[in-house]
Amino acid sequence: MLRSDKERIKKIIDLWEKLKAQMDEHQITKETLLSDEFSQWAVTTPLYNIGEQVYQISADYKDARPEIPWNLVSGLRHRLVHDYEGINWSIIVEVIFGEMDTFVESIRRSE
Repeated sequence: MLRSDKERIKKIIDLWEKLKAQMDEHQITKETLLSDEFSQWAVTTPLYNIGEQVYQISADYKDARPEIPWNLVSGLRHRLVHDYEGINWSIIVEVIFGEMDTFVESIRRSE
């Protein structure tokens, strides 16, 4: 099924909100994410999905909003999928706890 850019944006927002809720419910902190393999697995799939949605957004939509760091999130997905053994969890923690809220808020405003 081919999704529109607006549907993808809605999906990204929904996935992020669900991931944050699960992290809160299961008390996944920065420290936990750095050391606990189960927590790492728990956040990986939603991040894959968010990154894939970002990757599939049309170039026209992205080009019209150059202030949004699209490549940050789609690149994160590629790293998680293709280099899982080499993941630097310190970077993932920084993205999750330091950048994703801002990213999601910027795409929310882009609609």
